Amino acid sequence: MDKANDYWRIRLDEWTSLEKPERMSEILFGLIMVLTFTGTISVSSAGEQDVGQLLWAALGCNVAWGLVDGIMYLMDAQIGRTYKVKIMNLIKCSETGSETRKLMRENVSPLVSELMNDEEIDKLTERVKNLPDISVKKTLTFKNLIIAGQIFLLVFFVTFPVALPFVFINEVALAMRVSNGIAVLLMFTAGFSLAKYSGLKPIKTALAYTAIGVLLVALTMALGG
Repeated sequence: MDKANDYWRIRLDEWTSLEKPERMSEILFGLIMVLTFTGTISVSSAGEQDVGQLLWAALGCNVAWGLVDGIMYLMDAQIGRTYKVKIMNLIKCSETGSETRKLMRENVSPLVSELMNDEEIDKLTERVKNLPDISVKKTLTFKNLIIAGQIFLLVFFVTFPVALPFVFINEVALAMRVSNGIAVLLMFTAGFSLAKYSGLKPIKTALAYTAIGVLLVALTMALGG
């Protein structure tokens, strides 16, 4: 039984990894949050104390949202994994037929489903039925906690590159230009990385990603976020 649980923990763990698009989304989210604070700094009237308060508020906000994002990931991981356990057990307990084939097709890759005929689906079903039994216990693993921690750190640490110019540059106008430049560069880099990952055109994708990020920041600020 222990070997069976180990087997399934390894297999199900493979389905809950944080992919590059998700990492880039967390970075964009963190950037949007911090920019909604730094974007409200007034060049003409902001004093050192006002800037400091805004930066602390931005840091606190990203800490809070990093925690929320990480916890939501853990909840989604547990629900998703428990659902997969349910489906696997349904398949293992079912008799091969139209309902089982439908269940299999709904829970494999759409491309794989289209390529496989009923006979191949039945063979795959029999292989699934011969796998070790699976339990819904311990649906969260240490790896899930690591990924949740990564989500928190991504949202938290992306605050610093955007906020640090206000710490080291006394002139608010210059600090804002440097801060905004860093934010745009980070968005562009994230978009470029996603393009290389997905096979899209790097420059166009990076520019589009940056434009979307800037638009989301403006929208968030306009709505009072």
